[in-house]
Amino acid sequence: QVQLVESGGGLVQPGGSLRLSCAASGFTFSLYTMRWYRQAPGKEREWVATISTAGGNTNYADSVKGRFTISRDNAKNTVYLRMRNLKPEDTAVYYCNAWVADTGRFGQGTQVTVSS
Repeated sequence: QVQLVESGGGLVQPGGSLRLSCAASGFTFSLYTMRWYRQAPGKEREWVATISTAGGNTNYADSVKGRFTISRDNAKNTVYLRMRNLKPEDTAVYYCNAWVADTGRFGQGTQVTVSS
């Protein structure tokens, strides 16, 4: 079955960096566009970034553009989100996503907390 497992979250001070990972299984990873979303307490889940199948095309939400970088390693079935210059408003649970068989799939998420 489709599985997405996020990791790499934690507590970081404002201005710090983190790299999130999402390990995928149960589908042919290299054939699917991958996305990261996040959900802050009391807010709707919001889209953060997208990467194409081969990694040549990426898109970002305006709120993270220039600070976050999405990448993927198709040999490892893994998508990454490198986050720099983190701000308190980046605090959220971060989820990776793939649309497989016309169904949006998400992992369990990884918590990112930005606080001094």
